[in-house]
Amino acid sequence: MGTVHQIHTGPSRSRVETVVATIIERIERGLIRPGERLSSIRTASQLFDVSKNTIVEAYERLVASGQIESRPGSGFYVTLHRPKRAESTTPTKVGAVDSVWLLREQLEKRYEVRVGDGRPPAAWMEGSEVGPYLKPVSRPGKRTLPESYGSPFGLPLLRERIALMLAERSINVEPRQVLLTQGANDALDMIVRHFIEPGDPVLVDNPGYYPLFGKLRLAKAQLVGVRRTPDGPDLDDLAAQAARIGARIFFTQSLAHNPTGCSITLPMAYRLMRIATEHNLMIVDSDPFADVLPVTSPRLAALDQLDRVIYVGTFAKTLSASLRSGYIAARADIVGALADLKMITRANSSGYIEQIIYDLISSGRYRGHLKRLIGRIEAATRHAYDSLSRQKLQVFGQPRGGFYMWCELPEHIDDKQLSRTAAERSILLAPGSAFSPDGSPSRPAMRVNIAHVGDPRFEAFMAEQLQTP
Repeated sequence: MGTVHQIHTGPSRSRVETVVATIIERIERGLIRPGERLSSIRTASQLFDVSKNTIVEAYERLVASGQIESRPGSGFYVTLHRPKRAESTTPTKVGAVDSVWLLREQLEKRYEVRVGDGRPPAAWMEGSEVGPYLKPVSRPGKRTLPESYGSPFGLPLLRERIALMLAERSINVEPRQVLLTQGANDALDMIVRHFIEPGDPVLVDNPGYYPLFGKLRLAKAQLVGVRRTPDGPDLDDLAAQAARIGARIFFTQSLAHNPTGCSITLPMAYRLMRIATEHNLMIVDSDPFADVLPVTSPRLAALDQLDRVIYVGTFAKTLSASLRSGYIAARADIVGALADLKMITRANSSGYIEQIIYDLISSGRYRGHLKRLIGRIEAATRHAYDSLSRQKLQVFGQPRGGFYMWCELPEHIDDKQLSRTAAERSILLAPGSAFSPDGSPSRPAMRVNIAHVGDPRFEAFMAEQLQTP
């Protein structure tokens, strides 16, 4: 491999990672050719001035990634058929801007400025006081994996703890009425699979949660939007649509609504439940920000005590998007049927993740994390209002407690084209059309994430776009 000087690791790179990166760089530059033998472990440890164990681990990682191969009794060689070098992830041209595009770009994280992201910065989660507690998998012996799939309902201890948390929100349930899932999206998917048949009319928020729209379209449901107001669903529209199409189910997010960030008021919640009774509607209410909202917030499930309401919760928004865990609270017969569906389609949720979450809650660390997160949300909300005011962007309603604000744009702006133009500058925007069940919002708009809206690159971009006639 030639002469390699003493390596210097950065603040976020270990010695092993530095050795791996150096060897890959030399291979890609042609300094070590396909089929060529690497230095022995002893020689490499001297060249890199690291221990033999460091070289062994680095070589093992290179073998696992397909960069090199091990030939017993001979050594390590650069593979003849190496994996193709990854292409640049910098976006160049954006085609269709729709809900699938928006979800993909949030997962792939190709954009530098993430105003349209649905998640908070990782530092708000893993970088908080919870961070050290989320590393048991890297410390052998700290916790053992479950020996079997466990109960299809999920970890009993966590279900009991969730039942107590729901009681604080005035939702009285028994643990047998709680089904653990792989997050809120997984919960919604099971509910759609169980209740929706092809052609069924289904009522949804407009604007609303676009991943739900995708699930309903896959189920071949007939989506009908219910206008969203700053105080919750437009109840006259809800009653009219329910009577017109004969829908039997309404999917909504009553608090810290995605995408508007607004919450239902108590009078609206009471009236909504009366309409549900009059039209024999089942309500599926997602509450992803429950743990950072006041326990006294007007929850449909508290008014109804899970007679008509199916309540969906998650830890992904308040703990970590990497810990895919959520839950469904409903009547015992519904939970039992969904548990059977869960066994057929998923076998089970992750008992290991559920144990981590239970430990976080029972140890008090989760509560401490929530206090810090609430402070961050409050500060970011104030800064977002200031930033959007400077840009003369109108905020819909009075969003509080979640990550989102809904900005209505001037009529002459095409929100899809705005997103395409922003993408060329590595700015991710979430166009309002993605949140409309039929893809055509009443007026151009965009959802913004309070954690990212103050980025000066976004402010400069919007100032340029808004001054264009």
